[in-house]
This record gives sequence, structure tokens and C-alpha cells, in this order.
Amino acid sequence: MTPAEELVRGIAERVAATYGLEVVSVELRGGGKARTLRITLDRDPQNQHRVPGSEYREQGGSAQGGAAASQGGVTLDDCQNVSREVSTILDVEDVIPGGAYTLEVSSPGLDRKLVRPRDYERFTGSKVRVVTREPVNGQKHFEGRLAGFADGRLRVELPASKKKAKKSKDKAADEGLGARQDEAAAATVEIELSNVERANLAPEF
Repeated sequence: MTPAEELVRGIAERVAATYGLEVVSVELRGGGKARTLRITLDRDPQNQHRVPGSEYREQGGSAQGGAAASQGGVTLDDCQNVSREVSTILDVEDVIPGGAYTLEVSSPGLDRKLVRPRDYERFTGSKVRVVTREPVNGQKHFEGRLAGFADGRLRVELPASKKKAKKSKDKAADEGLGARQDEAAAATVEIELSNVERANLAPEF
């Protein structure tokens, strides 16, 4: 996260807290007049009901449009309120130098980003997609069930492939239940949080 994004996050967190919201992520993308400052909000962890797709955009203090919010969770009004207050503070304090930019404030949607340790704690048990900076067990892309988070490490339970499942069944027949337990342990990968490039919830239908 850049210094500007850090400053914006601090401001956005103070504003969001007054509405019972938390800041999921802050991203400043693009260059010149095409810059976009994107702030993603979610409900306080005590209110788990979320709404995908609520969004509000501002440029130069005027609305550019947005999606209608569903019932509950982060509403369009929430996005508008936070956008208006954050935009005012950013302009007064000149936090984003260099000319015009578009401010987008939205809810996280079904593929919510996981950024901080408490995100991983909160969504333990959910299906996730994780990309690492350095390979773990020879790969960088993982999709599975978030089995837990402790001591700066997340555990992802990976689905067994058909080949592995057959192997596990054959082993279990020859060697007993212990083989299945060994195979189950091998299907869980541990990843250091510092090695996570990006992580998101994986929608389940």
C-alpha cells in the first residue's frame, strides 16, 4: 500500500466507523486524469449480512452513478454518505495531489478481498482463492476451504483431485484408516500471510 493509500485508509476508517462499517481495501489506480481511488466497505463483523454490488462514484463532487442496493448490509446510502464525507476531507487536506481523480465507494461483493488477519479469522470456513508471491509446494494459485488462521499463517484445505481420491481409497483398503488421514493432511496447505499476493472469497452457489 502506498503512503497516499495509507492516509486515505486512515481517513476512510474514521468516517466508516461512524456508520458501523469497516474499510476492506483502498486502491489508487491509473494515471493522469484517469486516476481512480476505490474504497471498499463492509459491515462491522458483528453484522454478517452483506450486500454485493452497492456502489457510488464521485468526481469533482458530483455523482456519476451507482447501483441500487439490496436490503440490509452495505447500502447505497452508506456508500453515498462515506463518499461525501471522505471526499470533503481529501479535498480540504489535499491528500491526493496531482489533479483530478474519480472516487468510487462500494461494497465488497461476493468475491470480497481478504487483507488483514481479522479478515481471515472472520471468514474461516469459507471458500477462498489465494495467490502467493513465492511458490508453496511448487505452486502459487490455490483454491479451497479456509481451515484456519493462527500465528501469521493461513491454512487452506484443498479439494482432493480424482487421482488423489482414488489413490487414497486404494491405500485405505490396503493399509487401513491411517492412509486416509495421511492423505487428508497432505491436502491442507499452510501459507504465510506475508507471502500472500492477493486473497478473495470464492463465491459458492
